[in-house]
Amino acid sequence: MKPKYKRILLKLSGESLMGKKEFGIDPEMLKQYANEIKSVKELGIEVGIVIGGGNIYRGVGNSSDGIDKVTGDQMGMLATIINALALQSALEHIGIYTRLLSAIKMEQIAEPFIRRRAIRHLEKGRVVIFGAGTGNPYFTTDTAAALRAIEIQADVILKGTRVSGVYDSDPEKNPNAIKFPEISYLDVINKELKVMDLTAITLCRENDLPIIVFDMNTPGNLKKLVLGEKIGTLVQNL
Repeated sequence: MKPKYKRILLKLSGESLMGKKEFGIDPEMLKQYANEIKSVKELGIEVGIVIGGGNIYRGVGNSSDGIDKVTGDQMGMLATIINALALQSALEHIGIYTRLLSAIKMEQIAEPFIRRRAIRHLEKGRVVIFGAGTGNPYFTTDTAAALRAIEIQADVILKGTRVSGVYDSDPEKNPNAIKFPEISYLDVINKELKVMDLTAITLCRENDLPIIVFDMNTPGNLKKLVLGEKIGTLVQNL
């Protein structure tokens, strides 16, 4: 089968790396994700990745812990770098060439994000991991994923989650939640569905960039998706 996409942006949450732990990184989840990414890479697909940092530090909306919002967001950005380094190591351990590009300068650890360089790495067959979000406070890694996907001209954003798509309510709390096989950006905004934050959804809508929300924890789902199988929920202009 011929892959449906040539270049994808995979968005992973930091929490997904916890596995069954309460915080931090589960080595088994890391290994599983690395193998899933390898299976798509072997199809000749160019892969960019944005990963969150919620398993290490989640930025706070208020100063209840004594840390102001900007500092909290900066700590969150550094947390994404820790996750990105872990994923990079897991991928290289199984023979996948990678590059880590950071929105915050830290030359000893990662290359600075330069759009043309990122595209060149992808063209050379390297998996490119984008760390440190957008490099700015007040923007989530969802927005970073939308921004980077548009910049590298990805065909689609694949948002890997713990649930099998977009529902009208939280399926982990409501067993009767209804899943949408397909939904428009506008409906996501109007129904206030927690697919991605408003900035990310608006960016995707304005640039006509489809998002597929799917269960990343089911082995083989990522590969099936890029081969065109209907998995998860497609968010696009309808």
